[in-house]
Amino acid sequence: MKKFNHLFKKENSSIDGLPDKRTKKFILLLFVCFFFFYLQYKPYSGQIHEFRTISEYFFGIYQFIINQTLGIVHEGGHGICYILPCPKFVMVMNGTLFQWLFPFGVAYYYKKQKNYMAYYVGIFILGISFDYSSWYMSTAHEGAIVPAAKSFLGVDGIHDFNYMFTTLGVMPYESLISGMTKLVSVLLMAGALIAMFFEAFSNQKEEQ
Repeated sequence: MKKFNHLFKKENSSIDGLPDKRTKKFILLLFVCFFFFYLQYKPYSGQIHEFRTISEYFFGIYQFIINQTLGIVHEGGHGICYILPCPKFVMVMNGTLFQWLFPFGVAYYYKKQKNYMAYYVGIFILGISFDYSSWYMSTAHEGAIVPAAKSFLGVDGIHDFNYMFTTLGVMPYESLISGMTKLVSVLLMAGALIAMFFEAFSNQKEEQ
């Protein structure tokens, strides 16, 4: 039977639960499409877009899940300080800090497991988290209170970055800080996609 083994090649996957090449290529395609949709349709851009195609519909679902998850983690960061005694500045900062640490922690976990495709997905979502923070920073000048209509929880609340920028005396640099954060977000997302590409197509000849 050994002489027929070449007829039954196995994908290089998953004795240890790692994705095979085909799965990696699918993940790459999914996130490349997501990236281009994301650049055009953002949930916090203020523009209402009616999804008309199946691809746009699925993008909307993924986008909703990611943003709701990050929103819950963000509010959870604030919530830690409702339980523990924290200075007000730490309580306000914790929302964004947790929002960044959550996808980074997921990415770090998968890197330790040597699942590099999942690691790059985590870095990509970290880029989305930075992009959202960039937008939030850019609205700091609008006032100290986020009205209920714009609040994740649906109630009036403190504008995190208005409070932090005012406390630190950097409100005049809002645009610069927001722009630098935006640049980091794009670099993280684009860098993750490039890394996914090399992960999906590396050593292709050796595995065929």
